[in-house]
Amino acid sequence: MKKLNKSWSFAMASLLIAVPALGACTDGPESSDKERRTLRIGMVYGSKDNESYVRQQMTDMFEVDNGNIDVEFVYGIDYNDMRFATEEERKNQNVDPQAKIRELMEGDNPPDVVMTDIVSMKKLASENLLKPLDDYIKRDKLNLDDFLPAVIDTLKAQGDGQIYGLSPTFSSSALFYNKKLFADAKIAPPTDGMTWNELFALAQSLKSGKDKDAVYGFAFNNYGGGVSFYDAQNAYGGPSKLRIFDAAGEKMTVHTKAWADAWAKPIQLYKDKVIPHQEDMQSTASMASSDGSFAYNPYQGNGFMNGKIAMVVGSYYMVNDLISYNNNVSKMKDAKALDWDVVTVPRAEGGDANGVYLTNLASINAKSANPDDAWAFIKHLNSEDVAKFKARSQGELSVRQKFIKPKDGANYHIEAFTNVKPYSGEQSEADQKLYLERPNLNLISELGGYLFQEAADGKKTIDEALAEWDRKGNELLQKIKQNPKGDLSAELQEYRDAAQSGMKNMLRAAAGEVIVN
Repeated sequence: MKKLNKSWSFAMASLLIAVPALGACTDGPESSDKERRTLRIGMVYGSKDNESYVRQQMTDMFEVDNGNIDVEFVYGIDYNDMRFATEEERKNQNVDPQAKIRELMEGDNPPDVVMTDIVSMKKLASENLLKPLDDYIKRDKLNLDDFLPAVIDTLKAQGDGQIYGLSPTFSSSALFYNKKLFADAKIAPPTDGMTWNELFALAQSLKSGKDKDAVYGFAFNNYGGGVSFYDAQNAYGGPSKLRIFDAAGEKMTVHTKAWADAWAKPIQLYKDKVIPHQEDMQSTASMASSDGSFAYNPYQGNGFMNGKIAMVVGSYYMVNDLISYNNNVSKMKDAKALDWDVVTVPRAEGGDANGVYLTNLASINAKSANPDDAWAFIKHLNSEDVAKFKARSQGELSVRQKFIKPKDGANYHIEAFTNVKPYSGEQSEADQKLYLERPNLNLISELGGYLFQEAADGKKTIDEALAEWDRKGNELLQKIKQNPKGDLSAELQEYRDAAQSGMKNMLRAAAGEVIVN
């Protein structure tokens, strides 16, 4: 369920991200038609409180260009309903976002446009709740040749060959690497299309030094160091479609060689300090300057920017951080400019890497009373004029290839963000339904996280951790079946307490204290 929550959290945040406020000169509804109309835009989450910002980013200039159209926003889940809910209402607030937007779309006064993410679009399209855009695209000769092929392929793959939504931007990740560290070690840098096993072998060859002189081969993220259950599952085990429990949610399926293999390599790299520990990065963050004085560095604790980590997975936003870092390196004591580049995120053995993510998708409700106005808005949002300004985005890329270029004159392999396979979704419909019916299933993944960390810290072997996950998980599954939504938090209290104690010891070790167990 972690993936689903992430997917919806990401969708929530992304729907509020910039679609530039500009006057895109696109063809709207018939100009001779001066009848005043209302275009209703449905969003999964939102409220009147943040509507002015959303309008500025998304619709203001559309209304300027179409003076007879008023835009009204409606929300499947209103933030204020959540904020001001009673205690009893909060207990039952595990709502299905898809069910809420579906309810909105099929109501008496349905929205014309629906803003969703790629997973939701696929689900709504499969239920015939969205209108295909292909005829509009053909009629208005919207040239899709300039759109990134991976984006169009993703849209068609999720729509069974048809396009049900368009987004002006996309996001993806890449593997960032420090060119100097590879040159110093006389080792060839990573390349596009590597597997995770190839990456891990390369990372091992880059590990050198110790303590303050240590160089680490790889990290799953910029800050903090360490390795987690979700790192191993999402980045290494996830693409192999490893199941935690069976489709009925009644029997664990984790005490297997496939799961052991997915955990083994990341954990070994962590134990060998090829992947840095959290205390290693915290120690770096608190280090004084070479002359013993202290000078604030906004990137302290960032192992990659401090030249301590050879490779790291990062989103496109990391490009902005690196450019800013190099532009201001002279202002940070002891800091050195970074010579960096990117390649595609590694892929699973015999599989693909993560694809593009589309979270600002605009679709037409099949029950829209104003489908032509809805299309006019979608065409405006995805026009070349809008794309030109959207290319300035800090965290996302324009879907139009002509505007995909390195930022601010920097020189890096931007194709690493675009040479990706279509995104295929995260969970089956049956799994989504099961998690919504039994939200306590989240406890199973939480348990896996604690046991993974115990294996990484050497408190248990991988086999012991998986065996305990299997045993305790089976007990939990039966209790969850009987009590799918009630409070079962006490079931994991001993694991939470142990994890909290481990975190305290880590902080004490980072401060230089000797820990005696």
